[in-house]
Amino acid sequence: MSAEAADRVAAVGNSRPSTPLQTSWFEFLLDGSLLEKHLQKSNPDPLPVQLIVQFLEQASKPLVNEQNQVQPPADNRRNRTLKLLALKVAAHMRWDLDVLEKGLTIPVLNMLLNELLCVSNVPPGVKHVDLDLSTLPPTTAMAVIIYNRWAIRTIVLSSFPEKQTKPGPHQINMLSIVQQEKEMTDNILTVLKEQAEDSISVLKGALQLKKDFYVHTLRTLDLLAADAAANGETESSTAGLRIGADELHCQQSCTDQLAYVKARDHFRQTKELLRKLDMAAHVHLDEKRLAGYWNACKALTGDCDPSDPQTTPYNYINSLIRVNNYQAVIEAFVKDNMSRSLPNHFRRSVLREFLYKVQQGESGLDEVCHKLCVCNAVRDALEGEVLSVRFQQLLFKPSKRMVDFLLEVCARSLDKDHPSETSRRNMAHLMKTLCERLEDLSLVFVVSSHKLFMELLKEEERKALMEQMRKRSATINLSAKPLPSFYDIPASASVNIGQLEQQLILSLEPRRIRQILIELHGMAERPFWRVNSKWEVPPDYVNVILCIKDNLTKDLVYILMSKGLHCIAIKDFVHARLLFSACLELVTEFSPKLRQVMLNEMLLLEVRAHETMAAEGSRERPPPDLVSRVRGYLEMRIHDLPLRQVVGEECVAFMLNWRENDYLTLQVPPSLVMNNPYIKLGQLLASTCKELPGPKESRRTAKELWDVVVQICSMSIQHKRNNDGRVGLIKHRESSMGILHRSKFITFIKKLREPLVLTTLISLFVRLHSIVRDDIVNEVTAEHLSIWPSSLPNIQAVDVEAVAVTVKELVSYALTLNPNNQSWLITQADIYFVTNQYSAALNFYLQAGAVCSDFFTKAVPPDVYTDQVLKRMIKCCSMMNCHTQVAVLCQFLREVDYMTAFKALQEQNSHDSMDSFYDYIWDITILEYLTHIHHKRGEAEKRQIAIKAIGQTELNTSNPEEVLQLAAQKRKKRFLQAMAKLYF
Repeated sequence: MSAEAADRVAAVGNSRPSTPLQTSWFEFLLDGSLLEKHLQKSNPDPLPVQLIVQFLEQASKPLVNEQNQVQPPADNRRNRTLKLLALKVAAHMRWDLDVLEKGLTIPVLNMLLNELLCVSNVPPGVKHVDLDLSTLPPTTAMAVIIYNRWAIRTIVLSSFPEKQTKPGPHQINMLSIVQQEKEMTDNILTVLKEQAEDSISVLKGALQLKKDFYVHTLRTLDLLAADAAANGETESSTAGLRIGADELHCQQSCTDQLAYVKARDHFRQTKELLRKLDMAAHVHLDEKRLAGYWNACKALTGDCDPSDPQTTPYNYINSLIRVNNYQAVIEAFVKDNMSRSLPNHFRRSVLREFLYKVQQGESGLDEVCHKLCVCNAVRDALEGEVLSVRFQQLLFKPSKRMVDFLLEVCARSLDKDHPSETSRRNMAHLMKTLCERLEDLSLVFVVSSHKLFMELLKEEERKALMEQMRKRSATINLSAKPLPSFYDIPASASVNIGQLEQQLILSLEPRRIRQILIELHGMAERPFWRVNSKWEVPPDYVNVILCIKDNLTKDLVYILMSKGLHCIAIKDFVHARLLFSACLELVTEFSPKLRQVMLNEMLLLEVRAHETMAAEGSRERPPPDLVSRVRGYLEMRIHDLPLRQVVGEECVAFMLNWRENDYLTLQVPPSLVMNNPYIKLGQLLASTCKELPGPKESRRTAKELWDVVVQICSMSIQHKRNNDGRVGLIKHRESSMGILHRSKFITFIKKLREPLVLTTLISLFVRLHSIVRDDIVNEVTAEHLSIWPSSLPNIQAVDVEAVAVTVKELVSYALTLNPNNQSWLITQADIYFVTNQYSAALNFYLQAGAVCSDFFTKAVPPDVYTDQVLKRMIKCCSMMNCHTQVAVLCQFLREVDYMTAFKALQEQNSHDSMDSFYDYIWDITILEYLTHIHHKRGEAEKRQIAIKAIGQTELNTSNPEEVLQLAAQKRKKRFLQAMAKLYF
């Protein structure tokens, strides 16, 4: 008996009354009927989501063998059953993503949905966007839809700010576990975001299918467990929980204007469908949120008329902003101070929108911002709220015009006939606050002489206030001392901490950030670097920063660095430089270590800024100073200095992109090559590129580069290849023997821009792909293949799927940089060809010809359209039943392939325009065969077209060879242009 079972028996024997014992996970393995009984309870313990976590945790526990090596989880009956139990619990919950997302972490839910894909027989290794949902079994298609719905929901939810939980003393030891889970979550989110466009395409495609889907239930999963799927019952139209097409649309209800229009239409259709569906439908929607989304999209797309009486106040304001009628917006805010139909958070968001426009450089909006700020302040005052920091700043040096406007708003915001006592009292308090805060006594006099001031304040209050003003005027010159600019705002208990924290989050001006932090530390002593969970500094630097003793300095360094990193991420390099410069100036005073850290980050900033300019088309070489700083970083040796690997990675990519090959091959210290994998890769790439094309004996470095990449794409010997066909977001098959993990290698590759470097890498992976696929007939082609080895000593260790995915990613990335590289286009076409995607392959073969012939106005060079390429184009057309196109292309070969042409022309089920292509045939033999075959079939009209083509004088066989060649070239160009129009 296990220790856990013994404890349970002992607990049962105890006579003391106690709560019912929690059912253990292993009991569900022993009793197949227990799970359904447990889930039917009103308050099951453990809860369904807890059961999912327990089942998947037990099924994914790694093993340790006799050599103390960690092995992947065994693919045995126990683990398969546990995974199936987790799916059955989710099926009981009707795959409700709202509930699943609340109870499960992203890694666990990711694992669960990948298991759903696996049991639903989703083809492994195929992108979901390449699947035709209409041809898949209903449960398989629904599994793909559920997974991609979750992917998009997760991306959206991850973009919302979260309040960080402050770890207590008992949680300190769990920080490493939390950090591991966060890293897993970040990795999954990275992959989901890369695949976001594909997920959106899948869901759009699903909406076009006007048919019902079915999702797995407890019954269908039981059938799978009993191996009853052989008869197809679990995939049939009667098995599983039916999800109607209307329900699917409701469940799937992007940032350009077109995306908002589409979203608006989907939200509208969802509202209409909800009215048709009964309450028992498998749809859980917050109708208020749905209405909010719809209104938001209507506002963004301009689909609302200010004169429409049914237009909501939100849409009315947004429509005014869109047509730049800012005076009407201000007027609406003033009127709303009486009606109070607009919530405060909406009014503040409008002000933030205008402030953002000012920040982006739009002129003439400063006064609008000031007036909206005044309107909001009066509204806050009427409701007894604390005045905003921005309004208090406005009171430091206001103009008389602004004070007049403020008094006008105050007067118009009170109900003239029946003002409430609370409103009068709050407005009187605002008048007193104005007199106390205004430093210019002439402006104080303007306020105190106003009719509203006289009406709202009693005579005693007015006298006391005037006396206070007189005393202040007598001493104001004595107290006025020049102060540092970050003390401009005096600390005041009346300023709300939450408002200051909001300002801290929004501000990108270093001096302003320092001002706010001084204010905050004067009010409360707590770590303000935790205000925003999105503020993150690299883990390498966290300990160094958090060891700073002074709390204000610690907060300032952390926030300046995190904001600077965020600005780099969004390519706002101007603000990033300001923030980093301020941080460097601050840390220079007390920490040489942090000073060097900031110098390294500023180097990374300049590298990325220059690379961004280059990616946008700039041909300007980097200044010598920057190249020198990059070299200095790569050679730096400072003891106990935290270094981020990404800095070294981007420095090496920078040197390769700007062809600093001599430095990488000749001047890098050998110790650096041994210790830094990116420098090692950079040196091998630079050396290989320098030797191209090079004699055979100079390929030693190419062989070294080959060996390094093969190791990266290999699996560890102690790891087994998974047999479950899981679609791999959590598949851990990367080798620890290579100098880099494959994912980091791919990330590094995608920072390269230099064409020769990318061509070299494409060539290497194409050769590796051909060897591991071992398909001589359908090989992918590329340049410089001869420099690589033609075999592998340990081919079983190479991860075939990883190589296939990498070569596809690499070629696709290269074409985003230069879509006119004919060699890369041919390679991309070959990749599509060997994976039987003939339409896409033909598209890229035609693109390759177009870019090197000025869109077929010149002849395509024979080294581009080789016989192999032409034969593949012929096969593409044949597989798509475009048989006349096959016959035309057979003429392009060095020796006309009459057998293939005749066989194609015999086909009667042709999907192309047939006789419309006869004008592109110049070979008399093929034209004569056409006339014969049409005569044989009794197709007189088509026979006449063929005879007319033969009768063209330029095709007369008695013509000189030059004339015949000219006729052939003219027809080649016209045919290829016609094909391009069809397939581009």
